[in-house]
This record gives sequence, C-alpha cells and structure tokens, in this order.
Amino acid sequence: SGRNALDTLQDLASAVNHSLEAFGLPLRSVEEVRTFVGHGIRNLIDRSVPAGTDPATADGVFGEFRTYYAAHCSDTTAPYGGIPEVLTDLARAGVKMAIVSNKADFAVQDLTRRYFGDKIAVAVGAREDMPKKPAPDMVEYALARLGVTKAEAAYVGDSEVDVLTARNTGMDCLAVDWGFRARETLRGDGAERIFSTPQELMEAILG
Repeated sequence: SGRNALDTLQDLASAVNHSLEAFGLPLRSVEEVRTFVGHGIRNLIDRSVPAGTDPATADGVFGEFRTYYAAHCSDTTAPYGGIPEVLTDLARAGVKMAIVSNKADFAVQDLTRRYFGDKIAVAVGAREDMPKKPAPDMVEYALARLGVTKAEAAYVGDSEVDVLTARNTGMDCLAVDWGFRARETLRGDGAERIFSTPQELMEAILG
C-alpha cells in the first residue's frame, strides 16, 4: 500500500473539504476523513457527504474532488519519517518494491514518481479495468510486473483493507501502525505481525 509510505491525510482532507464547501455542504474533520479513507476516492466522497445527499450532488462533489486533488495531491504530502532511508536500503539489498493503492491511478503515479523515483519499480492505483483492494487483482498484477511470486513476496499495509487484501491474495501480511489505523484496530482486524517503525519493518523483510 502507498499509504504507509506517504502521509497523504492532510491533502485528502483539504480536497474533501474544498469539494464539500463548493456545494455548500458541512465540512469534515481530519479525523473523520482518516476513518473514511481506504476504499477508494468514490467511497471517500460518498461517506463524506451528509447522509441522504442526492446522487447528482454527490457526483458533483466527486468531480470537484478529482479536479482539486489532482492539482493539490502533494501540497503537504511527504514520506513518513524514516521511509526514504529504508526504501534506499531495501533497494540496495535487491528488494523489488511496488505500491498498490485504492487512490486514483493518476495520483498514485504522480506521487510515486515525485517521492520515490526509481526505488519503486511498479505503482498501481484504482482503474476502471480492475477491482479495487481487498480484491487480489491489483496485487497480482503488480507481482506479475515485478516478476515475483506471492510466495516470494510480503504485503505491507496499514488498514483493515490491507489485512484482507493480503489474505485474499494468499500473502504474508506485515502491518504497520504509523498510517491510518491504530495497532488495536489492526489487531482486531486480524493482523498478526504489526510494526511500529520503518526500521523494524525493514529488519523483518531482510530477515
């Protein structure tokens, strides 16, 4: 998942509130947006608009969000502390890495290039032709492009969607608690191995 590498929450929340405000709808707190994220941007908007909002208005908010977020997806976004160094070390050790995110593909490609350059070989975001996580399709596509089998790979994620995705793909799940969900939530969702720092995660990957 891309989210446990980049802290994108503030830019997502800003884009949600810009879009709600454009239609005269009440705004959402950053903490509310944190709980709405993970199932793709359409789901994020559907949860952000007030209950009972008519579909045409929700469509309008979604359109506004896509336009605004495309222009502002990196205003305050930055890698979590320690991530760039760990990615460099993993790349040096010959570990192949991919990002698979339910964010719109245009944003995933832009953010991956901007922040991770050539350290991340493959980036896959939400597209019309592939079911989103927790379906295994996007992960299987990324593995094929990396040229590795699921048995040779581990899935790193920070939410219940990621725990389920790993299970549906038949991969080892390495959960991290510095992203969008707390350790207790992840454990409740079935995560068995949970890491609190990028360094701990790297040590587990390199064994």
